[in-house]
Amino acid sequence: MANLVLPYRKPQEGRDYWIKDDVLADPMAVAERAWAREDWELGFPHRQERWPGMRVMPGLTPEELAPVEAWVKSVTGAKRLWVEASPEGATLNHNCIQVVGAQESGPRPHTDSRRLARYAGVLYLHPKPRPDAGTSFYRLKTPGGQLSGNLCPPQCTYIHEAIGVRALPLQAWHEELAVPNVFNRLILYRADLVHSASRYFGRELKERRMAAVFFWMA
Repeated sequence: MANLVLPYRKPQEGRDYWIKDDVLADPMAVAERAWAREDWELGFPHRQERWPGMRVMPGLTPEELAPVEAWVKSVTGAKRLWVEASPEGATLNHNCIQVVGAQESGPRPHTDSRRLARYAGVLYLHPKPRPDAGTSFYRLKTPGGQLSGNLCPPQCTYIHEAIGVRALPLQAWHEELAVPNVFNRLILYRADLVHSASRYFGRELKERRMAAVFFWMA
């Protein structure tokens, strides 16, 4: 590992992450609309992609997204939100609905691109979720077992640049905080905090963990 001494910031609600329940006026309509889609794109393990399961875009309509973004601005103090483009001209999978089953993936602690997102959000859309399949925040553990940091350093774009390897086993991370999966709950957080889906569940389409994901610059 290139550097085990990562910056640390204890995740604090209202400063580093925010939670809002009952986000959508009709979340079941959004779930049903997603399940009816036939244009899903497949990820890992079906294809050689870093992201798991399958996804479809867009997730929310402009009318559904507008009050979500108004809330994000109100709690973060951001005057403007936008979706950044990568240097290659591609955009992030913002406002994307992702469905992942229990056999398709597990927790993968990571950070999002500091260049492309300041805040990330997950809107849980399964009407009967596993509560322990929400979102977790992690700290790195050193080989000696001591706890290190949880932030991507300012000079790096992703956490793997700081630790010197693309990925580490889950055992190399300490789960510090887990936010439960609640239908129609949105969790918003700093994109440079190490985070992951806590777990996935289900086998058939309508049984799997489903969530809309967002990436905002501000």
